[in-house]
Amino acid sequence: IHTEASQKLLNLCRTNKGVFVKVGQHIGTLEYLVPSEYVATMKTLHSQAPYSPLEDVYKVIREELRKEPTDIFSEFESEPLGAASLAQVHKAKLKDGRIVAVKVQHPYVQSSSKIDMKILQVLVQLVSWTFPDFHFQWLVDESNKNIPRELNFSEELDNTLKAKQMFQHLPWLKVPGVYNDLSTGRVLTMEYVEGGQVNDIDYMMSHNIDPFEVSDKLGELYSEMIFKQGFIHSDPHPGNILVAKSSSGQADIILLDHGLYAELSESVRAEYSGLWLSILNKDMDSMKKHSEALGAGSLYDLFVCMVSGRTWSSIKSGITTTKQDSSEKEEFQRDIPKVLPYIFKTLAIVNRELLLILKTNDLLRGIECTLQTQNRMSAYMVMSKFCVRSVYDNRIKLCTDRISKLGNYIAQQWALFKISLYYTYLSICTSSLNRKLMEIFSCL
Repeated sequence: IHTEASQKLLNLCRTNKGVFVKVGQHIGTLEYLVPSEYVATMKTLHSQAPYSPLEDVYKVIREELRKEPTDIFSEFESEPLGAASLAQVHKAKLKDGRIVAVKVQHPYVQSSSKIDMKILQVLVQLVSWTFPDFHFQWLVDESNKNIPRELNFSEELDNTLKAKQMFQHLPWLKVPGVYNDLSTGRVLTMEYVEGGQVNDIDYMMSHNIDPFEVSDKLGELYSEMIFKQGFIHSDPHPGNILVAKSSSGQADIILLDHGLYAELSESVRAEYSGLWLSILNKDMDSMKKHSEALGAGSLYDLFVCMVSGRTWSSIKSGITTTKQDSSEKEEFQRDIPKVLPYIFKTLAIVNRELLLILKTNDLLRGIECTLQTQNRMSAYMVMSKFCVRSVYDNRIKLCTDRISKLGNYIAQQWALFKISLYYTYLSICTSSLNRKLMEIFSCL
């Protein structure tokens, strides 16, 4: 049943294109949430969405760059490297020999997106009349706000430059450069970078790339984005994250498609950091306090589950010590229909700054499920450190005297030291050396 239904859904997305493809792409990442048949079918939309014929691509280039494509490029591959909901990307060579990736907006998408949004508004209204407990207006509001931003490639260019500057201290992160003179609102010309999709296990194995290293680096990158910078790439589906082996033998992360970023205010970032720290510490009172501050109200327990992607029983037991196994995934999927109205209500009432963060969390968890790295301890260590820094940095900013600042700084350093000490202990306990020593002692 699921296989047939997922194929019908895929056909619906391919036929209607645009916004419908974006919905399908998101479903293709929810490995921990929806039946596997839907995930396997909808994953094809990450890089094999419907694409425009070459002549339509050339037409957009002529309109935007006011030149013939042959005057700009000595070579232009007819088959796109990948196609997404709003645009497709072609490999090309400039007249001076530089290899570039050219992102060209689908010619129909500007007009069709407006129609899609009106259809979505009507559907949401019909659902609200039929099922009053289902709250979907937030989806319409967010789509109306974000789709025009994604359709403006000039904003993507600005985001790319900002991200490239902001994260330049991470040597393993590659943000392809952009060519300002060959970019407009509907065409974006970028540096071409080789790599395989982050969910392509075969590519990683053939290039000797460690999935755990990739997952750890993604965790570090997004922890910094969320808890430190408050500037978050909000469309990390597998088609937008590539991996490659560097000359030094390490794994490089290549981050593409910078059209949509979430920005968190300092106050929301502080509350969200405090929430995650309370989840990691099993501090139930603090979870409730921070969730309520973020707008979840009496649905704070469900909100915590949505943020962490874990069941309430695992959260109470401690997500750093309770492995996420198949039984928990089954429990999650089994309970979803029961709490679905409350999920939509939660999405309708929480701080709007968090909606893209929740979507980003879903996408990243989908990647972790594919890589089978969701239970790694190192991710919690990185996140814990960023949360501690964020929480105490905010407290230090609010201090009015030097003694209070010094006290909070010392408390911050002590908390960071305890985290490092604890995870060093866990590393030793789980190391192969420790297992061999235990085997030796058991034989004595």
